[in-house]
Amino acid sequence: MSERPVAVSNNVKKPLIWLIVALLLAACGWWSWQQFFAGGQEQGAPAAGRMGMRGGFMLEAVPVSVHSLQPGRFVEQVKALGTVVAWNTAQVTAQVGGTLQTLHFAEGQPVEAGQLLAELDGRSYQAALLQAEGSLQETRAQLAQAEQDLKRYQNLLKDESIAQQTLEQQQAQVNQLRGSLKVKQAQRDAAQLNVDYSRITAPISGRMGLRAVDVGNHLAAGSTVLVTITQQQPIAVTFTLAEQQVPALLDAQNGRAPLVVEAWSRDDRTLLASGVLDSTDNQVDAATGTLRLKARFTNDDNRLFPGQFVNVRLQLAVHEQVLKVPNDALQFGNQGRFVWVLDAEGKAQMQPVEPGVGDAEFTLVDTGLEAGQQVVVEGVDRLKNGSKVEVITLDGQPVAPAASTAPAQGRPDRAQSQPAQGEPRPGRTPQN
Repeated sequence: MSERPVAVSNNVKKPLIWLIVALLLAACGWWSWQQFFAGGQEQGAPAAGRMGMRGGFMLEAVPVSVHSLQPGRFVEQVKALGTVVAWNTAQVTAQVGGTLQTLHFAEGQPVEAGQLLAELDGRSYQAALLQAEGSLQETRAQLAQAEQDLKRYQNLLKDESIAQQTLEQQQAQVNQLRGSLKVKQAQRDAAQLNVDYSRITAPISGRMGLRAVDVGNHLAAGSTVLVTITQQQPIAVTFTLAEQQVPALLDAQNGRAPLVVEAWSRDDRTLLASGVLDSTDNQVDAATGTLRLKARFTNDDNRLFPGQFVNVRLQLAVHEQVLKVPNDALQFGNQGRFVWVLDAEGKAQMQPVEPGVGDAEFTLVDTGLEAGQQVVVEGVDRLKNGSKVEVITLDGQPVAPAASTAPAQGRPDRAQSQPAQGEPRPGRTPQN
């Protein structure tokens, strides 16, 4: 009996094929991993400085930015938006009506109090003054004559040459003329005042604005504004504080020198002027919940201008030789506030702290840190206790990575085993 070939069923072939494919894929993956690891060592990838060994696998160090703690000066301050206002503002108006005849100022120029600014047509007022002076002189003459008659009547009464009634009538006339004299003197003074008012002078020292009336126009008494003068030296800045900050303000004011106020530009980059807190309002605005304050600046360089918006920094206290950490370094966990610090081995450790007052950039730390420690400000989201880190920047300055000169463990230094350019490789003969 002849033997027949045994046919392999399709049910047996399929698992065998899949097993062969899986083995091939596993071999390719192992070979690729070996090539990648060897290539990284060949190219000088740092092994000790950037990688840490755990459970037989190489773990990459966490890149971080750190800040070195050093004792320094910290200014406790509050910020607000302020408006520059003139210390004094005067609207120059005519005290008497008349036609504007002459201008004696230029727009925008500085003026002193009492300086002549403009003149009105004052001929009518000059005439009224002459009339008042003439009437005053007439009354003075009448009074002098009446007083002489009174003296004569007094002597005649002693000789019983006249009646007592005649003397009393003369005395009444003298008193009447004395009253008329005062009225005429007041009329003369009023006329002189109108003449003076026809010459418009500066009521305060300051800077002139743009004039509102030209020569030849009629100015109404007390209603037509000729020009506005603003006093800019000194100058004021008004701003508001929230009612929650009022207790700290009052504590800072008690028994201390005037609080320092700084005016910064709108972009908060340029310091424009430094002044002092001048006054505080007597009540909190119930509608807005804020308290109005006014600061005084000498403004010698005229960098502050009325109507200008500035950023105000009110200094409440100054702390010397204290430790402050960047706000980015402060973290919050189940046990409270903490920071990541680097130990002597360059590993990150969690350090609980008790923060104090702070501003938009830094916060004072009362306990938990010492001078010279380095805290992590960037890269904190990947850190754990004992994490190996690589410092990328220190105090904002880039840090050059340390070059690794030692070969990787378990592998020869392939860079040293490579032949120099132009030398023959082992097993090959150079070709002519």
